[in-house]
Amino acid sequence: MIKSMTGFGRSETITEEYKISVEMKAVNHRYCDIGIKMPKKFNAFENVVRSTVKEFAARGKIDIYISYEDYAGKKTKVDYHDTVAQGYMDAIEKAAQTFGLEKGITAASLIRMPDVIALDEAEDDEETLLPVLEQTLRQAAAHFVEAREKEGEHLFLDLNEKLDGIEKMVCDVEKRSPEMMEEYRSRITEKVEELLGDKNIDERVLATELTIYADKVCVDEETVRLHSHIKNMRDTLKLGDNIGRKLDFIAQEMNRESNTILSKANDRALSNIAIDLKTEIEKVREQIQNIE
Repeated sequence: MIKSMTGFGRSETITEEYKISVEMKAVNHRYCDIGIKMPKKFNAFENVVRSTVKEFAARGKIDIYISYEDYAGKKTKVDYHDTVAQGYMDAIEKAAQTFGLEKGITAASLIRMPDVIALDEAEDDEETLLPVLEQTLRQAAAHFVEAREKEGEHLFLDLNEKLDGIEKMVCDVEKRSPEMMEEYRSRITEKVEELLGDKNIDERVLATELTIYADKVCVDEETVRLHSHIKNMRDTLKLGDNIGRKLDFIAQEMNRESNTILSKANDRALSNIAIDLKTEIEKVREQIQNIE
């Protein structure tokens, strides 16, 4: 199944302590361009996030938004600096001996001394958060791929419908080409008869003139290649994954053939068909830009 490069997916995991939310959205891009916005506490997980996303998408401008909410409030821990405390005790002991004073120090008063204790925010365990984040990311990516595939179904139907129209136009070109030759033969015969009067027309000269004209306006090779490109594009559409670049190349070749037909068209009817053909191929090329 073909996938569009546009899509959106979201998932979240909620526990008693926190909520992790992941959103993914993408638009067309020639390569796989991944942008990530997430809290600083998840910076260490960036490579994991990128590698996980690449499992689900090969092309597109993909933006990842990760949010984290702490329901338990800031977790703090108390760090006791025994070296600092020992320094205070040594200083108090020395002052008591020097001035004959009582020590008068309690544990409670000691820990109120500067830098004896410090309050730090406790970091969540990375080994605990990473699996949760990865699971949430994969769930969002699954919804993201589902949206891409759904849009891809519409693209598949639309492109096949357009290919039907293009194939009909190619058949119209093939039908019109011999009619154009016969009309040219009639015109050139009338002109020669008008100039020569009752004199006989040299069929060899007429055949030579028609051959030269046929070489200039013959589009048989172009229509044969167009039929081949149409079949190739239909077959490629059935392959599914990662076909955008190949389809774009086929569409370029189809456009080249339509340009050649238009340049050879020495007839209003054929020119109109060729213009419509080129226009429809351009529509196909625009749609293909949406395919991964």
